[in-house]
Amino acid sequence: MLRDVKVDFAAELWNWDARRLDSWTFVSLPVEASEEIRELSAGQARGFGSVRVRVTIGGSIWTTSIFPDGKRDAYVLPVKRAVRKAEGLDEGDTAQIRVELLDF
Repeated sequence: MLRDVKVDFAAELWNWDARRLDSWTFVSLPVEASEEIRELSAGQARGFGSVRVRVTIGGSIWTTSIFPDGKRDAYVLPVKRAVRKAEGLDEGDTAQIRVELLDF
């Protein structure tokens, strides 16, 4: 049974400290939504516990994966440089985001 799971939220962009020079930029999904995704994806998650998603930020739409982050107790979403540039976003900015789970 496929479920239509969408999460709309606002989040601040942050850089991953371990890869700061590579400018890996992420947002954290809300903790409650992350808990629901964790339950839905039990036994279906891919490498590193990742879950495939379609993301919308402004006019940018792309497919990627979200990853569990034990430090934040939430899934994190990488926001690629092309999207940040197209949407005028940088570390510390807040973005309106829609995440749609794929394969559920």
